[in-house]
Amino acid sequence: MRNQSTPRIPLGPAIQSYFYSYLIGQRDLSPRTISSYRDAFRLLLRFLQKRWHLKPDKLCVDDLTADRVLAFLVDLEKSRGNCARSRNARLAAIRSFLRHATAANPLLMPVAQRVLAVPIKRFDRGSVKYLTRDQMQAVLDTPNATTMTGQRDQLLLMLLYNTGARVSELVGLKVKNVCLESHASVHLLGKGRKHRSVPLWRQTTKLLRPWLRRAGVTPDSPLLPNGRGGAMSRSGVAQRLQLAVTRAAEKHPALRSVRVSPHTIRHTTATHLLQSGVDLSTIAIWLGHESIQTTHQYLAADVESKRQALSLLEPPHVPKQRRTAAKPLMKFLDEL
Repeated sequence: MRNQSTPRIPLGPAIQSYFYSYLIGQRDLSPRTISSYRDAFRLLLRFLQKRWHLKPDKLCVDDLTADRVLAFLVDLEKSRGNCARSRNARLAAIRSFLRHATAANPLLMPVAQRVLAVPIKRFDRGSVKYLTRDQMQAVLDTPNATTMTGQRDQLLLMLLYNTGARVSELVGLKVKNVCLESHASVHLLGKGRKHRSVPLWRQTTKLLRPWLRRAGVTPDSPLLPNGRGGAMSRSGVAQRLQLAVTRAAEKHPALRSVRVSPHTIRHTTATHLLQSGVDLSTIAIWLGHESIQTTHQYLAADVESKRQALSLLEPPHVPKQRRTAAKPLMKFLDEL
């Protein structure tokens, strides 16, 4: 039952104020963060309309009860197959909105407190998955470089592996973000609007030079265009990568049992850098990690480096055990 003292504040204007005045105007969050929060509310409003026939334009802030939010989170996991991490991200967006709404109108506190009490779901952090060097090379060798699409895919895969970039960073690249002077590099815009430059291999530079000389290229052109000339989408990158992995699996059958995403290539880059002797702090800068603690996951996942470290440690001498005559079972148990 609704508390009679809770004000009926329309949800639409409150959400607009939250996005325009707070997230964009005050916090100046990145477009990717704004999109993530927007998607959370789009999913929530569609769920409320489907489950309780609540029309989005008729909703008030206090209609976002804890029970409805919990039902939404359960639906994300069961119906949409979202993992706990995605579920927690949607909850974080709803919590943030309610804090903002409560700051503007403290009478909403009773409703907000119940939603804020919904816990973040714990989840197991699996070990990092990455490709071996032979598997990665097989994936890089699959595109047909005699076609424009094949040349783009070849460059796409090489840049993914060379830079270890997030897919969102890669699809946002423009021609002007590439420098092919004495020290070839690519300029990436990462999380939190943090800029970083990543050096390019000579092989990557060889692919870039003719690609940048093709007709119609301007500094503001997408570096990796789709068939219509616009920037590739994240799903488009994932699709082209999966096609390459499927073809590479013909020579490396083990790839059939591996789920390879653009982020898997990012993990692969980090792990191969680590195996080559690059220190963790450099890898953290390379990948754009805010904290080196994030980079430690590759050290934990790299079994080969652990094996090499163990080989440097001289094992202790263990004296040989003399065999003793077997004792009757009951006497053995009594002496334990």
